[in-house]
Amino acid sequence: MYVVFIRTLILYAIVVFGMRIMGKRQLGELQPSELVVTILISNIATLPIENTNIPLLAGVVPILTLMCFEVVVSVCTLKNRRLRTIISGTPRVVISKGVIDQKELANLRYSVEDLLEQLRSSNIFDLREVELAIVETTGALSVYKKNIYHEVTMKDMNLPAQNTQPPVLVISDGELITSGIKRCSLTEQQVLKLLKKENRQLQDVFLMTCTPEKDYFIVPRDPSSKKGGK
Repeated sequence: MYVVFIRTLILYAIVVFGMRIMGKRQLGELQPSELVVTILISNIATLPIENTNIPLLAGVVPILTLMCFEVVVSVCTLKNRRLRTIISGTPRVVISKGVIDQKELANLRYSVEDLLEQLRSSNIFDLREVELAIVETTGALSVYKKNIYHEVTMKDMNLPAQNTQPPVLVISDGELITSGIKRCSLTEQQVLKLLKKENRQLQDVFLMTCTPEKDYFIVPRDPSSKKGGK
């Protein structure tokens, strides 16, 4: 049992390290080659864990080989457009000028239900709103609405616009977030001073966000809950 525990930790560390090297894509954003490597690595990693008769190197070597191969392929596809097309494919237009390309849908084995589901995930429930839709190489659907359905912007209304930064997290579950504090050009003492102004203690704050313009928002901790679930 002790051997299995140590093997699991070693393989876990190697796989996490490899995933960091390969990038931070989510599962739904993986290119075909990346998905294949991910599946192979997960299968290979389980073998030395389940069967202690298999040498640990028999799992480590192929995992590292696949990781290195994927990095090399990524670099090559970055520099060679033709190779990138062969490995990852090309985006496919399934709706053009508001008209569904039924032949392209059939080639992609993309059903009408699949198309409508992807549109709903983009907050579009009426096909008539779509001007252009493209199935990306990752399988995701990119949608461009018809002009009449575009949201009105401040530029459209000729209103003066200010470049504002989105809020960042400065307190999480009673703990100060140093990176967020720096992005807001604040110090820990200034954050504590803001809390004091609001008659709150650090440990009583569940969440606090702030912008560089010092516009902050505080969510107090629920008195019925305690940190760490205790």
